[in-house]
Amino acid sequence: MSDESSSPSGPGGDADMTLAFELAALQALADPNAVFNDARQWTEYVGVVSEKPTYVVTNFTRKHRVRQDFFSGPRGVEESLKNVKTQFDTERHVFVGTSDEDAELAAAAEWEYLPLEQAAEAAGWTLAGDAETEDHFESSGRDDWP
Repeated sequence: MSDESSSPSGPGGDADMTLAFELAALQALADPNAVFNDARQWTEYVGVVSEKPTYVVTNFTRKHRVRQDFFSGPRGVEESLKNVKTQFDTERHVFVGTSDEDAELAAAAEWEYLPLEQAAEAAGWTLAGDAETEDHFESSGRDDWP
């Protein structure tokens, strides 16, 4: 458990927060499970919302071992955000997304919007495109491979 008297290291700086990720934002992270585990240190609740069918969100979160406190289910993003806000009574509700449309949905649902790049920089999360990838074929040492 985190020490609530210490300053949280997350992008919002407030432990009394509900944090929602749009599925595309979660997919753009190098290690979604590590991000959720980190976010749990400085938020009350963390989950995923998406316009995608429930099975898409469920498959992604299972594959990456992401334990979410909530997800959108069959609802759209705006309706899900409004529903989550009524169910999870925290001081702040922050939506991490990747597009102008995400920002508009957050505003319509009365959530704070945080672009993924800004959240990742503030929290020290690695984006999938920034992750070091090792090319296992580059250093094979074989010149005879076609």
